[in-house]
Amino acid sequence: MRLFLTGATGFIGSRIAEELKRNGHQVIGLARSQESAERLREAGIEIHLGTIDEPDTLLPAVERADTVIHTAFDHDFSRFVANCEKDSRVIATLSSALAGSDRPLIITSGTGMGDPENGQPATESIFNRNHPNPRIASEQAGNAALEKGVDVRVVRLPQVHDTRRQGLISYYIQLCREKGSAAWIEEGMNSWSAAHVNDVARLYCLVLEKGTRGERYHAVAEEAIASRMIAQTVAAGMGLPTLSLSKEEAGDYFGWFAAFAKLDLRASGAWTQKRLGWQPAGPGLIDDLSAMNYGDIPH
Repeated sequence: MRLFLTGATGFIGSRIAEELKRNGHQVIGLARSQESAERLREAGIEIHLGTIDEPDTLLPAVERADTVIHTAFDHDFSRFVANCEKDSRVIATLSSALAGSDRPLIITSGTGMGDPENGQPATESIFNRNHPNPRIASEQAGNAALEKGVDVRVVRLPQVHDTRRQGLISYYIQLCREKGSAAWIEEGMNSWSAAHVNDVARLYCLVLEKGTRGERYHAVAEEAIASRMIAQTVAAGMGLPTLSLSKEEAGDYFGWFAAFAKLDLRASGAWTQKRLGWQPAGPGLIDDLSAMNYGDIPH
């Protein structure tokens, strides 16, 4: 199968490209610069120059593909709302190009969209239309495409990690370095779900090969890792003291990250694992955080 993959040089997308190639698929990778194009060339991936800032530049690659996997996202969190709206426009453009065909569009969202708001883990069967995370715009765009008959499938991500990057926790680590301490809020029992990046890459391939139109899949290997445990592991790795903050103190310490630090992001991937035969192999988040060389992390 010939696939167009956005985010092909990214943390997750590059692993997906490797997995797709191992499974015998041909990959067209999106490159927004000559540097990115060279990385794709070295990996033996066909190059398409374009940018999600101008969604129409993606269309020639869509025309040549049997499937589109969309993982590209602008991770400038100072413009998070605007970037989520941009992702919505990209999905709308991609889906319009696929309308009237049976070619799948696999899009990316967050596990929080499955939050039942009753303290239970987020699940694949729920789409929480009232969730405050602006990333909800991605799934709203996907739903609009579904209503037009497009074969949309959604992969919802937790904190995706290895020993170099850990999703939002990477920003938390930078913050700990700046503050000189590793903090949590109150008892630190709000929890985050996680999965190793290689497991996540394998899941995207399973969604391609075994997935069904309209289904949502959780790339969750670990359902609930307490924020206090994350903070204590980071503190040990960086040689920093730990700190418990009240909700009122959180804003001063965390800044823009406070909105995420307060969330309980536990999520289940049990249905996805059973539905697709996905068996995460790890290592786990705490194992990766413990094995990191914190001195190698860019400042």
